Amino acid sequence: MIAYGLLALGLSSVLAVVTWNIVSKYLTEERETSAWVQTKDNAAAFRFGIYGSPTSCMPVRERSDCGVIQARPGVSVMSLLSTLPSTDSAASMVYFDNEWYSLSGRPEDLPPELIALVRGGTAGDARLTVNGQRVLAVGVPVSRPGEAFFEWHPLTQLDDTLRTLKITLVAAAIATALIGLAVGRLASTLALRPLAELTKVADAVSRGRLDARLDAENDRDLGGLARSFNQTAANLERRVEADARFAGDVSHELRTPLMTMLNSMQLIQNHRDELPEPVREPVDLLGDDLERFRRLVIDLLEISRDDGGDRGSREIVRIADLVRAAADATAGRPVTTVAPGAELLTMQADKRRLERVVANLVENAEDHAGGCKGVTVAPGGLGVVITVDDAGPGIAPEDHDRIFERFARTESSSRGRGVGLGLAIVARHVQWHQGAIHLTTRPTGGARFTIDLPAH
Repeated sequence: MIAYGLLALGLSSVLAVVTWNIVSKYLTEERETSAWVQTKDNAAAFRFGIYGSPTSCMPVRERSDCGVIQARPGVSVMSLLSTLPSTDSAASMVYFDNEWYSLSGRPEDLPPELIALVRGGTAGDARLTVNGQRVLAVGVPVSRPGEAFFEWHPLTQLDDTLRTLKITLVAAAIATALIGLAVGRLASTLALRPLAELTKVADAVSRGRLDARLDAENDRDLGGLARSFNQTAANLERRVEADARFAGDVSHELRTPLMTMLNSMQLIQNHRDELPEPVREPVDLLGDDLERFRRLVIDLLEISRDDGGDRGSREIVRIADLVRAAADATAGRPVTTVAPGAELLTMQADKRRLERVVANLVENAEDHAGGCKGVTVAPGGLGVVITVDDAGPGIAPEDHDRIFERFARTESSSRGRGVGLGLAIVARHVQWHQGAIHLTTRPTGGARFTIDLPAH
């Protein structure tokens, strides 16, 4: 677009400069020629009126020796000047019999060099400014040596014409540049439309919409790229579906033996006091590992359900009540604060997914970050903003985005019981609700998870 605009501006500028030089030179020469012709005609008429007969010895641009010519008696120079035609001349004046005669204009406004030149027998002209007006002064000898006839012709009309021409050319250059930008924009849009579609579809795939495909397989230029991209996306979708089915199948198969082991462990723990002292510690370690195993299976089931295309069920929920119940139950104590403007906010949500989001964040704070400092529900953003603060040391800035990946572990989380799927589930469920989640640092230290959800 910029290239088209610059090309149009360059071409129009060159054309404008050439047009200006040619037209301005032509108009100026035409104006000067007209002034010379009128001055010569008026000088000839004055000479005829003052001497009674025309003579061919009046020089215009060269010296001439006309001999001794006598003026007619009784002829008034001022009356003769008043009878001369004045089509566009601003003033006419004559130096005759060693005196200046003028109906308008002052002889002292004429340049001395021009007066001396014309009185010497050579015609000439000069540009000057009289009373703020630019004029062209033209002088021609009359008949006898020392006599001269002068007229000046205003250049206002010429200046106005040239000014209008200049404005028109500049406006045309700007308009041409804008048209060039518009044409460049249109051309680039048409040329890059398939790439824009490719970018859009690739972005959709990166955000989890693995069924997104390009419709440009028949495009002459991008058909091969579109087919390759669609094939890659299809293979990726099949791979993800296969992994989801595998994780789901494994998780389901593990549920039965897991429940058996958990029930057996619970029975053993109920009789822990009856066990020998050397056996108690291994039993406690086994219980912790079984609990970690249970959470892994539950998270895998949640991930496989989400990857498998589980659409869930939406219903109208009051956000404050849902968050308060999930957060307080997970923390085992009241940790939720609801702003007055958020008490009645509702949204279409999947209760199971939204409860899991809140529970996972509070559980993450309790297990890996020194405890949950508080959960806040307030209006704002897309509708409602939910924040979960912890009392931990915080998370390094370079890990703020990676923390939401599957099996991502930080130094603090690696010491806990988690397996790195909780926050990944949170991110997927928030995205399912057309919301956004961000990780920042609390002003007083610790991590702050902020969830922005659409609500009304």
